[in-house]
Amino acid sequence: MLTVNFRTLPLEKGDLVLDAGCGEGRHTFECYRHDCRVLGMDLSHQSLLKAKYVLGEMKKRKEAKGRVLLLRGDALRLPFPGGTFDKIICAEVIEHVDDDRKGVAELARILSEGGKIAVTVPTRMTEHLYDFISKEYFRTPGGHVRKVIPRVLARYLEESGLRVYAVGFAHAFHSPYWMLRCIFGLHQENASIPALYRKILTYSLFSRPLRLLEKFCNCFFPKSIILYAQKENHNR
Repeated sequence: MLTVNFRTLPLEKGDLVLDAGCGEGRHTFECYRHDCRVLGMDLSHQSLLKAKYVLGEMKKRKEAKGRVLLLRGDALRLPFPGGTFDKIICAEVIEHVDDDRKGVAELARILSEGGKIAVTVPTRMTEHLYDFISKEYFRTPGGHVRKVIPRVLARYLEESGLRVYAVGFAHAFHSPYWMLRCIFGLHQENASIPALYRKILTYSLFSRPLRLLEKFCNCFFPKSIILYAQKENHNR
């Protein structure tokens, strides 16, 4: 399930795209379908193996036209020259890093002039709720280390020469799911009630009425907020 809206972050044929913290590749797959050159980077070797398998299946079925490379590494310590990428996606990563300001500045450095970026983070409302319910939520190794304040994140983007041009919200149906996970044990994902709700989440992917309902619910209790920004073009 995509967090970034690719109508708001439009992809063009041949774009060089970085999916920073790509996980199992959900956004990488979509960029691959759009005939882009995609670099998916993540610290998790297991996640990259899963992404590699899916990309291989996509290639066999001729579902994509682009080119893709997966790289294991720290998505916010980037070994690229300034202005390398036309588009950058950084989905659900900033809440995991120790220095979010530095991370945003690094992403801005490698974005080309006129290039666009989408940064997604959990909403403060849901993060406060989960922290209140479960003492493990912010104390799990590799998990969230901060509650991101959207206006502060926007300020970091602006300080790095990026103009925020749109804000989006997503994944309202995931908000109750993680609340149930916190109630029944954060690490007990196979507990009966969270597992039942997860089946509903899966079904919603294939149900247009449920997708429309979630879009409506995003106005009230979204799980994620997305900031879309563009780097200043000094040639204009």
